[in-house]
Amino acid sequence: MVAMPITEPDPATAAPDPSGAEAGLLAAWTALLHRCGAGVDPGPYGRELLRRWSEPQRRYHRVAHLHAVLRHVDELAGHAADPDAVRLAAWFHDAVYRPDRTENEERSAALAVRALTAAGLPAERIAEVERLVLLTVGHDPAPGDRDGEVLCDADLAVLGGTPEAYAAYAAAVRAEYGFVPAPDFTAGRAAVLRRLLALPALYRSPAARERFTAAARANLTAELRELTGQDPSDTP
Repeated sequence: MVAMPITEPDPATAAPDPSGAEAGLLAAWTALLHRCGAGVDPGPYGRELLRRWSEPQRRYHRVAHLHAVLRHVDELAGHAADPDAVRLAAWFHDAVYRPDRTENEERSAALAVRALTAAGLPAERIAEVERLVLLTVGHDPAPGDRDGEVLCDADLAVLGGTPEAYAAYAAAVRAEYGFVPAPDFTAGRAAVLRRLLALPALYRSPAARERFTAAARANLTAELRELTGQDPSDTP
């Protein structure tokens, strides 16, 4: 069988067989690929994806984030038109991640297309996965885009956590951008927070909207206030 060309694993550097939570993720990946009709052994390249998600430059966008997004996708799956396409997109949405670059989502989408094409998945589903990964650039799916709503809601669920969990998330994001001087980071991060607060709705699926919206808006507003010293409600 031909393996998926995510990158050809190097025996000298390939990640060891995962254990614990990562073993559960690998089992879920393998079942997902078989369920979607893959004609290859997904195991080696599931491990390669987990290696990517464990790269040293990551502080927030790590395996724990992948695990959380997949868990939220499962919780919201009843809202999706193609839950397995959303799960595939979750696996790939930050598979390429360099904090010093701006084209991570595009590279992640291209990686998904190459890998899933080699795996023999149907072209229609591959195109849907590519589209979904690209949606995570702005997290603004069109009305009625149920797959996009589920992926974006799952990706943004962290915003609706407890204040303590949100603080840990924000600190991890800052650590990923540790190479950026504080004034530049503050300006960039504040712009991201304002963009999120300006979305017509942070969450689109009914369950996520009810569960996360109030906490997410409170967390985003508090971080923006801390960064800028201004109450966002006072900003024109």
